[in-house]
Amino acid sequence: MRIADSARTPRSRRERPSKPPLTRQGIIDAALVILREEGLKKVKMTRIAAALDTGPASLYVYVRDTEDLHAQILDALLAAVDVPPAGAGTWRERLKVLLAGYAEVLFSYPEISRMALSTQPNGPNYLRLGEAVLDLLAEGGVSDRAAAWGLDLLLLFPTAVAVEHSQRPAARRSKDLEALSEQITALDESRYPNIVRLGGELMSGDGSSRADWSFDVLLDGIMAASARELSGNG
Repeated sequence: MRIADSARTPRSRRERPSKPPLTRQGIIDAALVILREEGLKKVKMTRIAAALDTGPASLYVYVRDTEDLHAQILDALLAAVDVPPAGAGTWRERLKVLLAGYAEVLFSYPEISRMALSTQPNGPNYLRLGEAVLDLLAEGGVSDRAAAWGLDLLLLFPTAVAVEHSQRPAARRSKDLEALSEQITALDESRYPNIVRLGGELMSGDGSSRADWSFDVLLDGIMAASARELSGNG
């Protein structure tokens, strides 16, 4: 039997639809699609290369390694963080809104929060976030050193909280809190007087109110450190 010419003649590359040129941004965009649809574990060079119809080796021309790729993914997601305008409250209120926006991104992508602890982002959106935090601290009269060192703390706190929450599903966290509450109630007051006395407070407050309180504590500490430095006692 004669095989049809069309079946045995390979299609010329010139007849195939042309692929868009490979770019760093195109690689990041493809990685974001995979992240949202399949999760961070599937964001691998081989998977991205397949999505872009190219070889994995081609990606390394634009992305140094997986850690570099993860940093770029995180930076792309940080584009969603809005910087409050100047008239939208005091510097402190705007800073807390800004940090809450950063936390929201991390809570929306639990795997990203864990990645944020081990990856140092350095893209334009991360720099925009850091610049906004420093600008607001300067508006509040914070000294240069307290602002520079405080920036790390202010971004680390929501990252750590997001990582903690990512380790346990919401249903499990709820059960764990119930079990802890029961355990506190059953404690021997003679051995653990402070825990028993403060049992209600230890379990009080929702995530939002505790986060707001925590940011206030951090900011109060940064302001106190700044005051000591400016007075010559720091």
